Amino acid sequence: MSETTKQNRADQGLDLDLVDILVIGAGVTGIYQLHQAREAGFSVRLLEAGDGVGGTWFWNRYPEARFDSESYTYGYLFSKELWEEWEWSEHFAGQPEIERYFNHVVDRFDLRKHIVFGAKVTSAVWDGTSGTWTVTGEDGAAHRARHVVAATGILSVPFIPETPGSETFRGEQYHTGRWPKEPVDFTGKRVAQIGTGSSGVQIVPAIAGQVAHLTVYQKVADWLTPLNNRPITAEEQARLKADFESIRETLNTSPSGFLHQITMRSGLEDSPEQRQDFFEEKWNGPGFTKLSEHYYDMTTNTEVNDEWCAFIADKIRSIVKDPATAEKLIPKGHGYGGRRPPFGTGYYEAYNNPNVELVDLNETPITRITETGIETSEGLQEYDILIWATGYDFGTGALNRLGVRGRDGLALEQHWAAGPSTYLGVTTAHFPNFWFPGGPHGALGNNPRYSGDQVDYVTDLIVHARDTGHDVVEVTLDAEDEWTDLVNDNAGQSSFLRSSYFYGANIPGKPIRQLLNPTGRMKLQELIRESAEGGFPAFGFTKSEG
Repeated sequence: MSETTKQNRADQGLDLDLVDILVIGAGVTGIYQLHQAREAGFSVRLLEAGDGVGGTWFWNRYPEARFDSESYTYGYLFSKELWEEWEWSEHFAGQPEIERYFNHVVDRFDLRKHIVFGAKVTSAVWDGTSGTWTVTGEDGAAHRARHVVAATGILSVPFIPETPGSETFRGEQYHTGRWPKEPVDFTGKRVAQIGTGSSGVQIVPAIAGQVAHLTVYQKVADWLTPLNNRPITAEEQARLKADFESIRETLNTSPSGFLHQITMRSGLEDSPEQRQDFFEEKWNGPGFTKLSEHYYDMTTNTEVNDEWCAFIADKIRSIVKDPATAEKLIPKGHGYGGRRPPFGTGYYEAYNNPNVELVDLNETPITRITETGIETSEGLQEYDILIWATGYDFGTGALNRLGVRGRDGLALEQHWAAGPSTYLGVTTAHFPNFWFPGGPHGALGNNPRYSGDQVDYVTDLIVHARDTGHDVVEVTLDAEDEWTDLVNDNAGQSSFLRSSYFYGANIPGKPIRQLLNPTGRMKLQELIRESAEGGFPAFGFTKSEG
C-alpha cells in the first residue's frame, strides 16, 4: 500500500489494523450490515468497488432505471426518524432519487467514515491459526478482519453473451448494469438493444423518442404488465408517516416483503365474467400486485394462469398496431410467473413508433458483430450504439469472483462447483467467519426485507460468539446439507422455471441449481428464530490460537 493511500485512508478515520467485521459492498444489504455491526459495538470497515454507495442503484443508472417494488417498502425500517424525514416522491422511485436516499442514510448515520471507496476485492483468505481473514483489493491494499460479510448482492455481475466480433465494434457499447455517470446522448443515433428483461423494457420507451432508429433484439418474450407508477400525494405521505409502526410490523412479517395482501380465493370460485373484471383490476394495479395480490392459485392452477395470460395477450394485441410485432411480444412456452415478470411504462406503445423495430432472435439469430453493426441471418444492420440488456450472473456470480479461500485453501468456487450449498442462505461450511446475507438461497420476494432478516441473524450470531468468548464460528456440514436439501426439495413451491436465471440457466456452463429460497420467508424466519433461541446449535464455536 502506498504512503498516499495510507494517508488518504487515515484521513477518512480508518484503522488499518484488524477489525471485527469487514463488509464487502455498499448496497442496500451492506449499508444495513455496517450500521447493525457498529450499533452492536464492533469495529467495522466496508470496502466498495465503486466511488459511491447504493450497489445496484449506483451502477444501474440507465435511462428510466427505477424500482418495481414500492419505494417505501424497499428502504430501511430501523429508524422511525429516518422514515419520517425522508419523503419518496413516487411510488416507484427512479435511480437518481434512490441513489440520493442511500447517500442520505450513510451521512445521516455517520457511516461514510467507515467506507473505503474504489476498493474492488480480489481475494479473501482465511488463516486458521489467527482466526482471521486477509482481504486484498485490486490496488494491493490488504485488510485484516475477524469476520467478513460479503454483501455483494445477487445482481452485481453483468453478463454479456459471447458474440463473435463484439470487441471490434467501433461505436459505443454499454451494459445496463455498468452505465456511465455521464448521460449517453442518443439524439439522432442508430441504436441496437439486445435483451428485453426488467432493465431492457425500461430503456426502450425512455429513448425511443430520441433515437433515429432503435432495433430491439428479443430472445424470450416475457409477460410484461404496466408498472402504473405515480407521485405520492401529500395525503399518502401523511398516512405513511402516521402508520410507520403498523407498516414496519407488516413488512417485517409479510411473506412477500411487500404491503400486499394475497387474494384468498381460487380463480375458479369466480365466474368467467368476474375473472375478467378481476384481471382488469390487476392490470391497472401497481407493480408486483399482479403476482402478490392475484388469485392465490394463479401460478399453480393452469386454467387460471392460461386465462390471465390470454387476457394479457389480448391487451398486447390491442396496444401494438402491427399484428406481427404484437405476436412476437406475446410469450410462448411459459405462463405468468414462469420467469421473473417485468413491469414497464409505455413499452408496448413504443413499438407503434415507426423508428422502433423488434427482431425475434429465434427467427433471426445474430451471427456476429462487426465494426459498424450487427449481422444476422438476414444481413448487416449498422448502428452507432449497442446496449447490452442481457442480465447478470445471478446469485453466486459476485461471490465466486471474490477469490475466497477457506480452510486448507479451499476455493469457494470449487466448493460450489455443482451449485451453491448454504445454511439459511448466509454461510457455508469450510469457510469460518464468512457470511453472505442477500446471496443465494435467501430471498423469494422483496429482497431488502429478506436480506434484512439475514443481516440481523448474522449480527446476533457474531454477538453470541463474542459474549461466549469465541472468535471462530463455522456452520456444520450436516446443517448446511439439511438446508440446501430443503431448498432444492421445495423447488416446486416456486413457479419459476429451471430455464430462468433464478437457476443460473442464462450463464453458459453454470450448473442449473436453485438460487432462490422457495421455502419462503416464514420458514426462513422460523428457522432463524429457533436457531437463536437454541443458542445457534448449527454452528461450532471455538477459540483461535492467535
